[in-house]
Amino acid sequence: MADTVYPAEAAPDAEAEERGRLLFAAPCEFVAGATTPDIIPPDTLPEVAFVGRSNVGKSSLVNALTGHNALARVSRTPGRTRQINFFDLGQRLMLVDLPGYGYAEAPKTEIQRWTGLIEKYLRGRASLRRVLLLLDSRFGIKPPDEPFMTLLDKAAVSFQIVLTKADTVKPAEMAKLLPKLIESLAKHPAAHPVVHMTSSRDSFGIAALRGAVDALAEPRPPR
Repeated sequence: MADTVYPAEAAPDAEAEERGRLLFAAPCEFVAGATTPDIIPPDTLPEVAFVGRSNVGKSSLVNALTGHNALARVSRTPGRTRQINFFDLGQRLMLVDLPGYGYAEAPKTEIQRWTGLIEKYLRGRASLRRVLLLLDSRFGIKPPDEPFMTLLDKAAVSFQIVLTKADTVKPAEMAKLLPKLIESLAKHPAAHPVVHMTSSRDSFGIAALRGAVDALAEPRPPR
């Protein structure tokens, strides 16, 4: 993980950010909400999935990326997303909103159901290019994150850490968090070497993340 790069330290890639802007300026349409494996739509486009602990700010980040304030529902109740939601982004990429894990105000049987659904999706999705694993910048990796990262390792699914709520953390606190994060990620073969820091509130890191996601999409048709 020695080559880990953080947007706050790296020079902005203007071309990549512009490509990302154009991608996320395209229409983003809801395709399906899968509560069981048989409802999961065919994998016709490259997919990027978003996942994280309950209340990590996943819905806010998806809305910030797409510019649609209500695309992913923002709730104060952890675990509100209880199905896998698929969104077609400009017919070039499928954005996949996975249910949060960890604490959730839901019956244990319900949590087990959607956890099994996530595992089924991760293990059998050939079109899945990457999982963006969201971590709260204030806390970094917590105990509920480790089993999920291990699951991604076993499923050979590339995952990339995206730190949310970066506006709530002072630089000195972030400087303490990052080495611990790097050390933990070094244990996971499926971890991508680039970590993104973001804030949905002030749009910090959003352009850079859009550019990174664009690189995973279908090529843009020639004009």
